Amino acid sequence: MADAIVIGSGPNGLVAANLLADAGWHVVVLEAADAPGGAVRSDRGVDPEFVSDLFSSFHPLAVASPAVRGLGLEGFGLRWSHAPAVLAHPLPDGRCATLHRDGGAPDPDRLERMFGAHDAAAWQRLADRWDRLDPHLVNALLTPFPPVRPGAAIAARLRPSGLLDLARFLALPVRRLAEEEFEGEGPGLLLAGCALHADLLPEAAGSGAFGWLMAMLGRRYGWPVPVGGASALTAALVRRLESAGGEVHCGQPVREVVVRNGTALGVRTADGRGHRAGRAVLADTAATALYGGLVGWEHLPGSLRRDMRRFQWDFATVKVDWALRGPVPWSAPAAGRAGTVHLGADLDELGDYAHQVLTGRLPARPFALFGQMTVADPTRSPSGTESAWAYTHVPQRVTADLGPDGITGRWDRREGEAMADRVERQVERFAPGFRDLVAARRILTPPVLHSLDGNLVGGALNGGTAAPHQQLFLRPVPGTAGPRTPVARLYLASASAHPGGGVHGACGANAARAALSAHRRSPARFLPAAGPRR
Repeated sequence: MADAIVIGSGPNGLVAANLLADAGWHVVVLEAADAPGGAVRSDRGVDPEFVSDLFSSFHPLAVASPAVRGLGLEGFGLRWSHAPAVLAHPLPDGRCATLHRDGGAPDPDRLERMFGAHDAAAWQRLADRWDRLDPHLVNALLTPFPPVRPGAAIAARLRPSGLLDLARFLALPVRRLAEEEFEGEGPGLLLAGCALHADLLPEAAGSGAFGWLMAMLGRRYGWPVPVGGASALTAALVRRLESAGGEVHCGQPVREVVVRNGTALGVRTADGRGHRAGRAVLADTAATALYGGLVGWEHLPGSLRRDMRRFQWDFATVKVDWALRGPVPWSAPAAGRAGTVHLGADLDELGDYAHQVLTGRLPARPFALFGQMTVADPTRSPSGTESAWAYTHVPQRVTADLGPDGITGRWDRREGEAMADRVERQVERFAPGFRDLVAARRILTPPVLHSLDGNLVGGALNGGTAAPHQQLFLRPVPGTAGPRTPVARLYLASASAHPGGGVHGACGANAARAALSAHRRSPARFLPAAGPRR
């Protein structure tokens, strides 16, 4: 009998499993797919000579997160690689805003050359704000709510007036932040593009803080990639777990969490086998898959069923992977040195795109996040070539196509090809001749993404919207915030729980710590000898 069963081997599940194993628990991870990793996997499916990340590629949150950093994965084979520049946002006229990693040692001359004197000083003020709060702000965001210790550390660094100013700053829409701070376009575009990694409109409350967070993580830590592909991060997590006595079993889809008298006793897999858990079951699954799926509604309060009907997913996604014969021919040469490139002409275009997606309309000009993986890690493809990808958000339900292709949201082969062509045309705006370099491409539509990882429901990448009404103590729903569930010894360990999406492992770490804390408090620490029954 395992002490704990973890359902799912994404980064949250594997971080949770490692922390429980470190506490001396015998942990078994059951994964439905044929390989571990969830949304942190790579393959050679585009071209045998090219490594392509299927989902997540750049990992600033992983290197900043205490949960991941504390595991010492470098001792288990993980190596990080950085592009010469973190992020670029080219403009149609050939100018380019660029973000560099400085590790807290800024280069004022470079900032002034890029932004001009006024905006360089404004950008430095944003960096100084981050430096005053580092590392307590990241710790506050990634630990269970309320974040008592990091919150107290932040309060100690800021006077009451400073706390009020911080509260206002964190609530600002990124458009308003750019209007207040900058004269030119570049800095605001960097922040707005970062905010659009989630489903936050430039006009949405909190989008400024999210964009600032991602940009400052890049400045401090970079946006690194695992050498050899995203699967290298997963492999290090698995090796570490196995070295501590944990087990990972793939091809073992869980069909049921076995509940008796309000307590999780274990799980039942698709082959009908029961697996006992003596202390806890942790579910690295979408909240919608756990509540009413793995756990029947008869074991849950009626209020939860009502609240889950209001659970909101983030935007769907279309991703295109390419094997390119040569480097991307950017009109702005600085973009060629960045691992990630944001593609949108100006803040109005970004705002229009986001509003169209939010209202069910497929944009004619999609904002695209473009990854240059060989620039970031030369092992990804042969010398002189580029392993690249781009993704764009699309509506969960398409009500209209503002482009010429009549895409309906069926996402059949024709619609996938049409959307990939649309993304390529967006790249061509900033890199004329790009399409001539394409040796092979792979298209991952929302249904394909969902089929590859069941947690990417409808192609959503972040486990649910990042909007304020479904964050902190409201995630996944009011009353079940964080990892604890209405079922004893059952914990939600996925991005559907606080703090949400991203490869930071915090959702899993929070669930593991909740399980350990509950076990220490429990007078009856082990379940009866009888195995799970219906």
